[in-house]
Amino acid sequence: MNKTTQLLRSHRSIRKFKDKPVSDELINEIVLCAQAAATSSNIQATTIIRVRDQEKRERLAEAAGGQTYVTTAGAFLVFCADLNRSKLACQMQDGEFSEGMTEHFIIATADVALAAQNAVIAAESLGLGICYIGGLRNKPQEVADLLALPDQVYPVFGLCIGYADQDPEVKPRLPLATVLKEDSYLNPEDISGIETYDETLREYYQLRTGGKKDSCWSEEMKALVGKESRPHMREFLAKRGFLMK
Repeated sequence: MNKTTQLLRSHRSIRKFKDKPVSDELINEIVLCAQAAATSSNIQATTIIRVRDQEKRERLAEAAGGQTYVTTAGAFLVFCADLNRSKLACQMQDGEFSEGMTEHFIIATADVALAAQNAVIAAESLGLGICYIGGLRNKPQEVADLLALPDQVYPVFGLCIGYADQDPEVKPRLPLATVLKEDSYLNPEDISGIETYDETLREYYQLRTGGKKDSCWSEEMKALVGKESRPHMREFLAKRGFLMK
C-alpha cells in the first residue's frame, strides 16, 4: 500500500470530537477538494452549506435523531443535491428547464456523493475525523426549511468534521471476493462470503463494546431492508420538483 491507499483503508467514523474549531482555511481547502471530484456533464450539482449557528446545529442534531456530535464537531456541513443552479443557467440561455427527470436526480445525487467522498479524504489527510449524518433525511422538510433550500435542492446528508477525541478500530468490510465479480453478477460463493463476514463482524462488535453488542451483518440487513425506510422521502422529493419522470 502507498500513503493514499493506506489512508483510504484506515477510514473510521468519528463520533467524539475535541472542543476545537476547524479553521476557515481548512474548510475552504476541503471544499475545493470536493469541487475537484468527477461531475457528470460538468453539471456540478453539489451545494455545501456550512452551519455555524449553534441553535441551527442543535435543531439539525435533533432532526437527525439526537446525534449530538452534530453540535460538538469542529465544523458541520450539509451536502445538498442542487439542480436549481442548473435551472438558472438554463433560463439564462432562454431555455426551458425540464423538471422532474429521474436521470437528472440520479446525476445530482451521484455528484454529491462523489464530492463528499473527496471532502472526506481531504479532511482525513489533514488529520481530521469525520462522520456522515444520513439522519438528516429523517426530517428533510424541517432541514430544508431551516436552511432555506429552494425547490430543486434537497439535503442528501450532513458531515461532521473535527479533531478526533477517540480512536475506534477500523470496521471490517465484506470479503473482496463477495464484492468484486468477474464478467457477470452470479457468484455461488456469495452466501459463504456473507457467512464469513457475519462471524468477523460479530467478533468486531464484541471486542469494540466489551461484549455488549452481539450482532452480525445479515441481522443488520434484515432490520434495515426488511422494512420500509423513510417512505416520506418520495413525497418530499416530489414536492421539491424531483418528480421522477
